[in-house]
Amino acid sequence: MNVLYEDNHLIAVFKEAGVLTQGDKSQAASLLEETKRFLKDRDKKPGKVFLGLLHRLDRDVAGVVLFAKTSKGAGRLSEQFRTREVRKIYRAWVEGTTPPATKLKHFLSPEAIPRVEVREAAKEGFKAASLMLRRLDQKDGQSLLEIELETGRKHQIRAQLSAIGNPILGDKRYGAKASWKGKGIALVAFRLEFRQPVSGEPIIVELPPLLNPLEER
Repeated sequence: MNVLYEDNHLIAVFKEAGVLTQGDKSQAASLLEETKRFLKDRDKKPGKVFLGLLHRLDRDVAGVVLFAKTSKGAGRLSEQFRTREVRKIYRAWVEGTTPPATKLKHFLSPEAIPRVEVREAAKEGFKAASLMLRRLDQKDGQSLLEIELETGRKHQIRAQLSAIGNPILGDKRYGAKASWKGKGIALVAFRLEFRQPVSGEPIIVELPPLLNPLEER
């Protein structure tokens, strides 16, 4: 268990690509249950351990995941996520080159089977999606991007980058031709910025280089 931040109300941990954030019908191991076991064993807690799920990462994505250890923490952080006060910063290696900085705005289908449909104009049932991207590096016909989500739609980053012709390395579901040598795809949840739920203190949790799979490239 790689703990990136912890206080009385919250715990942020590293999720590897290939691991579920929350359990599903496959009954595969999940980060939520692993973190509960970690807290129970470390703190010698009797009975069940409360751990509130605040957000999710796709199974193929590595990075920072934040959980709440108390109901107060869960309620107040959930409100920060709902009102988009939490800054969610990702990084990704993609195929091709991109502008140095740009904003992407699309409308996405609510379903991801076989993959999210992306439209430039509104359509009934589709939801607006926007993100900011900034190019950090480029080489060998590929670009390293830093991405800030302004909305939180299913597969949003993967779908929008694919729609502009820059699919994430290894993301065959969204049209990538280039492979990725790491697990999952070349996308990481790099940083979360939020307010501590009781004190209101600004908190930044960032993925350290040793845990960042993009650093291995």
